Amino acid sequence: MNRDEAWQLVCEYTKSESLRRHMLAVEAAMRAYARKFGEDEEKWGIVGLLHDFDYERWPNPPDHPLKGAEILRQRGYPEDVIYAIKSHADYLDCPRISLMDKALYACDELAGFITAVALMRPNGILDLTAKSVIKKLKQKSFAAGVNRDDIRRGAEALGVDLKEHIQFVIDAMKPIAEQLGLTGRQGPGSEGEHTPSTASK
Repeated sequence: MNRDEAWQLVCEYTKSESLRRHMLAVEAAMRAYARKFGEDEEKWGIVGLLHDFDYERWPNPPDHPLKGAEILRQRGYPEDVIYAIKSHADYLDCPRISLMDKALYACDELAGFITAVALMRPNGILDLTAKSVIKKLKQKSFAAGVNRDDIRRGAEALGVDLKEHIQFVIDAMKPIAEQLGLTGRQGPGSEGEHTPSTASK
């Protein structure tokens, strides 16, 4: 199991640039949390990178993420990686047990929401703060498909303060802002708001 192979799998099954970017954002957040908690950064990063790789082909529950889980099992991915990915779907009977499971759930919906906020700003994510994200969370009409309760419950289950969690994920995403198309309103890189987790839960 290595990152290059995981990225090849993403590219094989996902053509949407915005969906690929979502997975990269969650990967960045997962890697940052792995470092914070002293966990396996490569494993956590791969969980974040692969969590929605099957979504484009099989967007309907429970095909996503069960179809992906089958593919990962066939390719020899560890069971804890597969379980963590399955556990990010609320409709499956896969309670989030490990810290890795909880981190994925906490980062997934939030990364999508942060992306949506950043896409609206002249400087993208570069000067984004948790305060601005919280303000948008309170605005029900903004990114209305995002379940605010999922974001709050995710932070609570991970045992982190919501505001600190939001800032942590923003800071994790910033170093790859260009890759995520979040450096500001400048051309094609800032199109395509997409929060696949919202539609798939």
